[in-house]
Amino acid sequence: MRFIRTTVVILCILFLSSSGVAARDRQLLWGDTHLHTTYSFDAFLNNNLTADPDTAYRFPKGQPVIHPYHRARMQLEAPLDFLVVSDHAEFLGQTRDIYHNGWQEEGAGIWDSIANWFLTWSVRSEINAGKGPELFMALLRDSADPRETAALPVDLADFPTPPNLKRERLAWEELVATAEAHNEPGEFTTLMGWEWSALPGGANLHRVVVTDADGDQALSFQPFSALQSPYPEDLWQWLGRTSAESGARFLAIPHNSNVSKGLMFSDTTLRGLPVDTDYARERMRWEKIVEVTQIKGDSEAHFLFSPEDEFAGFEPFPFYLQRDLQEYVPRSGDYVRSALKAGLQLGAKVGINPFQFGLIGSTDSHTGLSTAEENSFGGKMATDSTPETKQGAALGPSAIGWHMSASGLAAVWAEDNTREAILGAMLRRETYATTGPRIRVRFYGGWDLSDEDLQAGESGSPASGRSVPMGGEIPPVDGGDAPSFLVFAAKDPAGANLDRVQIVKGWLDAQGEAREQVYDVVWSGDRQPGADGRLPVVGNTVDTRTARYDNSIGAAELAVMWRDPAFEAEHPAFYYVRVLEIPTPRHSLYDALALGMEAPDVGPSVIQERAYTSPIWYHPPTSEQLTH
Repeated sequence: MRFIRTTVVILCILFLSSSGVAARDRQLLWGDTHLHTTYSFDAFLNNNLTADPDTAYRFPKGQPVIHPYHRARMQLEAPLDFLVVSDHAEFLGQTRDIYHNGWQEEGAGIWDSIANWFLTWSVRSEINAGKGPELFMALLRDSADPRETAALPVDLADFPTPPNLKRERLAWEELVATAEAHNEPGEFTTLMGWEWSALPGGANLHRVVVTDADGDQALSFQPFSALQSPYPEDLWQWLGRTSAESGARFLAIPHNSNVSKGLMFSDTTLRGLPVDTDYARERMRWEKIVEVTQIKGDSEAHFLFSPEDEFAGFEPFPFYLQRDLQEYVPRSGDYVRSALKAGLQLGAKVGINPFQFGLIGSTDSHTGLSTAEENSFGGKMATDSTPETKQGAALGPSAIGWHMSASGLAAVWAEDNTREAILGAMLRRETYATTGPRIRVRFYGGWDLSDEDLQAGESGSPASGRSVPMGGEIPPVDGGDAPSFLVFAAKDPAGANLDRVQIVKGWLDAQGEAREQVYDVVWSGDRQPGADGRLPVVGNTVDTRTARYDNSIGAAELAVMWRDPAFEAEHPAFYYVRVLEIPTPRHSLYDALALGMEAPDVGPSVIQERAYTSPIWYHPPTSEQLTH
């Protein structure tokens, strides 16, 4: 046992000496990996006619810009460090181009020219008449079996504006040029990206593709779209070929899994085949992190699958992305914690865990503006951005603006603020998510952590030779002590105090069943757990008459060194941190009060914002490791 542990420690130290920067010396960067501009067809049809990629990059730099719908000036108080403009690869830039420049086909005859003129006129007139959202609804499909739908050929005649590859190419060139113009290594980083938007039968299987490609590399390919294939495996194959040809690295980030109809994290593929070793290996090659929170709700955990967790079911979004109404049915394959547990089981079965992913948050805003603050939320679509319009339809047949969540943010621990370093942090899963506030979190796990590490504070946090940071794997042991975990959490400097820090553990028991436990490991005040083991609530300072709160409760910082009290060396496990703020006003309360209402009639008035770290995993030693 000591030999295994010592050997792994030596290897970690050698790796760090070759890679340059220890985990404790990395810097925290804030960004958004999921933002749509007027180049996305659904954003344009929902009244984002002006917020282009240039606007999208100027806004997180701290510059004032104009909101595309209500035309007021918008400005971030605290600029971001990086941004991915991730417009839909499907019909990239085309709706915008038709509206402004007209639909034209080279070499078209007189009758084709008349048809093109009519198409241009009808698109412009519908959008000018405020009927763009209705055109968007026409693009959605009715509910159907996702696997059967995915197998059907795409009938482009169903779309009001059939794809034009030349226009898509021009749009991609413009996106690349704008990203290059705004990229300032060390100050502000633009990463190339797009969204692959598979939606078979109303099941959201979207992925945001991110790359560290430079301008020349990005121009060597055209974004792969779901019109080319709705199957994730085909996307991964394309990423493999394109990475080899261009020399760029890629990452695919699944998002909004809460409305995937159980398919995002299923034990069978979209083609209906069982998840096997090859599938698991490819998925883990390309999908290192998952978007756990965004405007269309939070996908961390559902109370049906985590009934003992009093904080599960945060910011739900019980609506499918389809034209017809269908009752929302939560499935375990929709939620991140359930997937992490299922991954342990699949890993034991096929040899590779296909769901050993880290966590990140982002907005999925379609306004061109990355806004995740409750008191200045810019809406999901441009239309649902004012108190009045948030009471109306925002997405699909039933979701309104107050159903949306003002979330989230991407946090990465990187060596520096460059494309290569940020993508590198994502690939090693040293990332975490927040629902909007800039809560600072560090998380380590290992065998040799002690109270001395805790007393040293965050600046003295251990290097990875003695432990691993969030996203890492604790080296295996044969019996012996339980692993220890070190957590440092600090409030958003401009936000609310912290309520508590929790560690969420998932593991396989002796029968191979996946289990979970949520531990309160450190908290504010002098509260003590009750007879049921639960910690009393922190309190609530929100004045619902004014949408104000104060920091007279909670703590500015929380830190703890915690050892798993129920560790069993032969059982695989994962651990991640959840940090909760004290209660604060939700964006719907601000709107309701502005409208003269006492409270919003949809959604809560008060929420507890939070952060989720990427997990740390433990794998039991193999027989080969024990032998050697």
